[in-house]
Amino acid sequence: MKKGGKIALGIVGALVVTGAGVTAWQWNNISALRYGMTMDRTAIEGKLAENEQVLTSAMEEYSVSSYTFSEEELRQLDMPKVRFQVEFAPKEGAWGLDETGGDEVQFLMSANVGEALKPIQKVASGGELARIMLALKNVLAEDDGIDSLVFDEVDTGVSGRAAQKVAEKLAQVSRRKQVLCVTHLPQIAAMADTHFSVEKGERDGRTYTRVERLDRAGRIEELARLIGGAAVTPALRRSAEELLDQAEAVKKK
Repeated sequence: MKKGGKIALGIVGALVVTGAGVTAWQWNNISALRYGMTMDRTAIEGKLAENEQVLTSAMEEYSVSSYTFSEEELRQLDMPKVRFQVEFAPKEGAWGLDETGGDEVQFLMSANVGEALKPIQKVASGGELARIMLALKNVLAEDDGIDSLVFDEVDTGVSGRAAQKVAEKLAQVSRRKQVLCVTHLPQIAAMADTHFSVEKGERDGRTYTRVERLDRAGRIEELARLIGGAAVTPALRRSAEELLDQAEAVKKK
């Protein structure tokens, strides 16, 4: 501000400069402010590092029980020799800490005897990934209070005996949670308590999706189509009805 031909500039009420030169240096206030800011930052960084270590320890402890339970879940899903582990490594960089913590977390697995643990994304097949996802969701849902689980094509890359194991696991989970499952496998569809058929079609130049709740007769027809394709024969209907009977027997155990 110009005053009496001179310009006065105030900095935190501590340093005053005039047109004639420096008239006052009040370093005490500035030094105290800078020292306080440095001490605050040091204290905050120390507290963050302390909390990060607590978080890491908690995650490592929880991961041990999680992958133990996950291995048991995967054995029930026709992966009897699987080994599963969670690996923690410090994040790179001078600070090495962000909103997710200070660790890089990686899931490792070995599906067969004699194979070393390797990152899941490099060694797991589509069917194995589907079952791992089911196992992890089931384990984690026990502690997070989630009442509904959604599985979209959890049957990817799965067939035969493994598909039956997945179907039975989903039925087991549904005793404690609401399970919504999108599937193309008859073994899994037969295990449902409530079965909907979802079809996409065209009408008047528009695409529509039709959802229909099936009764037992409709389920047999739909399961026969999933088993055999477009041409549904009496033999396929008998197989579908037998599959439905088997699924109902499993759920009563």
